[in-house]
Amino acid sequence: MNPTQPVATSHAPRWPHHYAAIDMGSNSFRLEIGEVQPAGYRRVAYLKETVRLGAGLDAEGLLTEEAARRGLDCLERFAERLAGYGSPQIRAVATQTLREARNRNAFLARAETALGHPIEVISGREEARLIFAGVARLQPSDARRLVVDIGGRSTELILGAGRTPTQAESFQVGSVSLSMKCFPDGRLTKNAFRQAQIAAGAEFEEALAPFARRHWQEALGSSGTVGAVSQLLAAGGVTDGSVTPEGLRWCIEQCLRAGHIERLDLPGLRDDRRLVIAGGLCILYTLATHFGIDALLPARGALRQGVIFDLDERRFAARDPAHAHDMRDASVSELQRRFIVDTAQAERVATVADALYAGVQQPASAEFSKTQRVEFRRELAWAAALHEVGMMVSHHDHHRHSAYVLAHMDAAGFSQSQQRRLAELVLAQRGSLRKSESALENEAFAWQVICLRLAIIKCHARRPVDATAIRLRRSADAARLAFAPGWAERNPRTMYLLNEEVAAWQRYGSLTLELSV
Repeated sequence: MNPTQPVATSHAPRWPHHYAAIDMGSNSFRLEIGEVQPAGYRRVAYLKETVRLGAGLDAEGLLTEEAARRGLDCLERFAERLAGYGSPQIRAVATQTLREARNRNAFLARAETALGHPIEVISGREEARLIFAGVARLQPSDARRLVVDIGGRSTELILGAGRTPTQAESFQVGSVSLSMKCFPDGRLTKNAFRQAQIAAGAEFEEALAPFARRHWQEALGSSGTVGAVSQLLAAGGVTDGSVTPEGLRWCIEQCLRAGHIERLDLPGLRDDRRLVIAGGLCILYTLATHFGIDALLPARGALRQGVIFDLDERRFAARDPAHAHDMRDASVSELQRRFIVDTAQAERVATVADALYAGVQQPASAEFSKTQRVEFRRELAWAAALHEVGMMVSHHDHHRHSAYVLAHMDAAGFSQSQQRRLAELVLAQRGSLRKSESALENEAFAWQVICLRLAIIKCHARRPVDATAIRLRRSADAARLAFAPGWAERNPRTMYLLNEEVAAWQRYGSLTLELSV
């Protein structure tokens, strides 16, 4: 489903204060419905299904039809549970398996149809940030923390204190991928465990200094693998649920005694964890020994709660931008600082683009929901703020450099699909529209592009401008640009550029630009 296409939603959701997060992990899909309250958080519902999507990547990096079908069936069941909820209340995120899958776009199109809502593929660092957000809100502390989350195909390490993460990384090793690589036939041998620990250690070696023991006071483990091992240790009477090096050695010894996963009989071991427990134990033992973790305590928060808290912040920011916090705004400001953007020029372009876009917004009863229209407008503002980041690379073709940076950066709060959309916007900011011809077939995108290009032309002299001197109006498939009295006569150079813009849209655009002089 294209993110700019309308999504069926109830105009009056039955539970307006609830949020729903769908975590499409490599081993399990999870749906959590919750309510963010002034004094805390209340879980309303929680569903989990073992989908094993990560086990369905073949040697070519393609998601098999069998694995895809398991995921689609699960999402259809989630969709039934979400009946009565509006799209602004729901956010679905996909992690490492769909970051890797070469055919992810084909699967996402089917998955969005099954779920009935858009799905965002998030980067590893964004996944780490959201994990920390869930832990920090549900288990608050000012202590310096190391948070570990072992998923099916990736492991996230995050340092932070309070609600602020200071270091976050994602590593491409998880319980599913390591189990498939080192224990493919289910045999549990000393050599297999040794090779698995070497493989895990190779992935984490670059993190030894930034995540060293001196940087944190306590260690917490989020999500499935840590929770599963904690249950094993508690059920076996080995620890109180803390994951310790001694406890991990006990678990590994039990595996070696069994010799095969089918003969592994540990109290508390669920069937859905049996196939991936060996890989998870090796990752945990490697982390414990390499990073000096004496005790890893299960955390109460996880990715899905972080998604809910982030969604709550986004909705509040959309309602009251002046007094709310959206992580994406902070990321945009940081990118401007890092790439030494001319912020005065960026602000001029953003102000003019927003004024133009306000004139062509669809009425509330039209094609897109209010939330979608607000998001489109914010995307345009972010694109205007960042359209010159490529100047840091070269003034020549800076729009292409800007697009590359925006498509490949790690920007907290943004999904990979939204980064690509911003990249497409800034790529189309100048020059021929031929490079963006296919993207311009999307009408919502075309209106964003025309507003951005016109704003850049209006501000080309890099001096203060009157944002009200030009007005844009929608007329069928045409964009009509009108001017304040006398403005065109006083600005002949800008009018020359605007006439060039009219010709550009006649050649390749999906809209027609007309000047009313």
